[in-house]
Amino acid sequence: MRAILSVVGYAAILAGIVGLLTNHSVFSTSPVVIVGQLLAIALMTWARVSFGLRSFHLTATPTQGGLMTSGPYHFIRHPIYTSVCLFTWVSALGHASLLSTAFACLVSAGVAMRVVTEENLVAMQYPEYRDYAKRTKRLIPFVF
Repeated sequence: MRAILSVVGYAAILAGIVGLLTNHSVFSTSPVVIVGQLLAIALMTWARVSFGLRSFHLTATPTQGGLMTSGPYHFIRHPIYTSVCLFTWVSALGHASLLSTAFACLVSAGVAMRVVTEENLVAMQYPEYRDYAKRTKRLIPFVF
């Protein structure tokens, strides 16, 4: 069941991003949107570099190699999802419409599915995850 929920979440993220792209709601000349998108890209890059050569999985399967707690993972448990949400919402708000907001909500719903699924699976594989979860936030440093 978790694998299915994880794939559905991934599909929702992809559908929302594709929706924003086809709706021409990603690229903007607004400096605020551009800075937000650059911050999102920088965070994703930092997280990927910190994560190293571990691979990406379509399902929320924990990777081998120990629990990642350095780099941006020191502050938030899901920096890649944070960057996806930041990029999506900045893009959607830069092209404010009901449709772009719906696509951003779809991405957020997909991220929520993936986060819940991944946290359950990682906690089963790495018992120290529960302590790590107590001292870090899910998506927004110091907030949530």
